[in-house]
Amino acid sequence: MKKTYLNIELKFEKLTEFATKILGNSISFLLAFCLVIFWWINDFYLNAKIHQIIGDVIFGITFLSLFIIQKSFNRYSAMIHLKTNELIASHENANNAVMDMSKKTEKEIVELYKEYVEDQETLDKELNNALKDINIENQI
Repeated sequence: MKKTYLNIELKFEKLTEFATKILGNSISFLLAFCLVIFWWINDFYLNAKIHQIIGDVIFGITFLSLFIIQKSFNRYSAMIHLKTNELIASHENANNAVMDMSKKTEKEIVELYKEYVEDQETLDKELNNALKDINIENQI
C-alpha cells in the first residue's frame, strides 16, 4: 500500500512539474490570450446581454491571470533557488544535500527538513550549555 502511494505521489509530482512549465510559458499565455479573444468575440455577437458580457470578461481575465501568476511564481522560485544555492556554496561547512531542491521529491524535502530541525535543536542545546558555562565562570 505504501509503495503504491509513493508511486502515485511520484507521478503526481511529475505531472505538477509539467503543468508548472506549461502554465509559466509565454507561448502558452499567447495561445490562451488568443483563445479568450476568440471566445469573447464569438460570444459578444451571439449574446447581447450586458450581464453575461461582464461575467465573460471577468472569467477571461481570471483565466489569463493564472498564466501571469504562474510565470511570476516561476521567476521568484528560480531566484530563491539561485540565492539559496549561492549561500550554501559559500559556506565551508555546508551540506550539499540541499543543493538543487527542485529535483527532490516532497518526501525527501520533508526528511531533510526534519534533519535540519534536529540539528538546530542540538545546536541550540549546545549553545545554551555553553552560555550557562560562561555565566558560571563569570560569577566565580
